[in-house]
Order: sequence, then structure tokens, then C-alpha cells
Amino acid sequence: MKNQGPLHLDDGGMNSGSESNQVFSRKRTIDAPDIELPPEIEPNTRLKMDGLEFLAKLPADAIPVAFFDPQYRGVLDKLAYGNEGESRERRRSALQQMPEPVIGQFISGMDRVLIPSGHLFLWVDKFHLCQGMKPWFEGTSLEIVDMLTWDKGTFGMGYRTRRRAEYCVILQKRPKKAKGVWKIHNIPDVVKESASQKEHPHSKPVELQGSLLCAVTNEGDFVIDPAAGSFSVLAAARNNDRVFLGCDLNG
Repeated sequence: MKNQGPLHLDDGGMNSGSESNQVFSRKRTIDAPDIELPPEIEPNTRLKMDGLEFLAKLPADAIPVAFFDPQYRGVLDKLAYGNEGESRERRRSALQQMPEPVIGQFISGMDRVLIPSGHLFLWVDKFHLCQGMKPWFEGTSLEIVDMLTWDKGTFGMGYRTRRRAEYCVILQKRPKKAKGVWKIHNIPDVVKESASQKEHPHSKPVELQGSLLCAVTNEGDFVIDPAAGSFSVLAAARNNDRVFLGCDLNG
């Protein structure tokens, strides 16, 4: 695969001029295959397991959607705000971090298990969005097709502007297409939703993730998260009658 260039959002065929190629369809025409899971991968459970080990146990080309919230520490190492390990940053600093090559291994593993035209929802902060993520996708069949902004409604770190947003980069495994794959068309690209940080410092919005997984799955489909953190994707899957498969080092 060529290196990921500048972010070009996919129009899904909207500008093709052909009615058969129009982007909007409320019916999902691709199906995920039936799969057999190893006994240690129990659905709808907070598994305590290494995420790369978890991905290696899943069959290839089998899962329609994955979520990934890397525990990167680039912002802590390179910006050095001075409050690392203090007050509300204490729990974040204590988490086991993922070096950039490990993030790439996770994404490669998810690329392997996703079905053709399956989706990866990748959470990133402003630092990594601006610095670029090209190395993470090298050698995969994943392409960026869209992105949304999550307005957390709370102030975070920042020298100049205080961060109150995170970003969900939407990637699709080739072949890239929207019609017959993405079936919900009223999700805005800026969403304000609160997420409690009491259980985990990187909790993500359950309702938003539920909308995203419903857009690209049917009821009963598997949804994976190999670095589940607070297991917010588990809650989103349960709320929407999907089957969660995921793990975290802390269970």
C-alpha cells in the first residue's frame, strides 16, 4: 500500500452522476460471516488480555467493525505540560502506554480481521491529528473516509487553547464504498456528549459509539475493541443488540 497522503474524505459516489452509485442507502447489503470463537474469547465480557494476543485469536475477514483508542503518550512525552502525574493527570500517566510501532501492530491486526469494506473507528487527539498518523496505516488496506469531532464539554490540557475535543477518524478496509455499507445518514460530524471519567481517564461517549456501530452493522453482528479501557464500546453494543468482543490489560 502507498503511504497515506493528505486526508481526502470519500464522497461515497455522491458526485458520480449515476443513480446506481448514489451514496444514500438505508439498507446494508454486505453480511458478516458466521465464525467460531476460541473458548477464551467470551462475548459480551470484560476480558483481561493483551490486545495483540486477542486479535491474533480472531479469524481473518470476519468482523464488520472495530473501535480503537490507543494509549499513546506522544502528547505527554513531547509537550511536557508540567502536570504529568499530578492531580487528574495521575491516572492517565499511570496507564501502560503504546509506542508508535505497537499502535501500528494493533491497526494491522484489525485490518486482518475486518471484513472487506469493514470499518475502523480510531480515536485520536489534536496532537496526533496535526502531526499525522501515516506510519500507523502503512502496509494495510485501510483508508480514511471521514472524521468527526467529539465535543466533551470539559477543558483539558493546552498551553494556548484548552482542549475540549477529541476526534474519531473513520477508516474503511478496501474495497471502499458507502452505499450498502453505511446505512445511517443523520450522524453529525460534530457531536457534544458527556462521558464520565470516574471509572477511566479515557472514557468515550457511549451514545455516539452506538450510533456509529449501528451505521455499519446489523443486530447480532460482532463489534471488537482490543484496548477497551472503560469498556464503553461494550455498553454501546449491549444498548444496540450487537455482540461485543474485546479486552483490556486491566480487564
